[in-house]
Amino acid sequence: MTSQDHQADEETLLEFPCTFPIKAMGAADSEIEAVVWEILERHVPDLDPNALTTRASSGGKWLAVTARIRADSKAQLDAIYRELSAHHLVVYAL
Repeated sequence: MTSQDHQADEETLLEFPCTFPIKAMGAADSEIEAVVWEILERHVPDLDPNALTTRASSGGKWLAVTARIRADSKAQLDAIYRELSAHHLVVYAL
């Protein structure tokens, strides 16, 4: 962990490492699940394939993808959210 990561970790109430839920939503007819997996795989070592769950909206138009990851730092979470938010298939990242 760099001193910058340590400083960023001090700016959050989370204690690292921790289990953290990442949620992204997109159109149900898109490749949203694959996109979330690809992005998380770049940022989370040893990402468990069973960590992802999906849930369709009541009307079937949207798909929410949730992953419970082991978060090691605030910087890691920030990078994940930046990349998810920038992807054109991701409508919301929570």
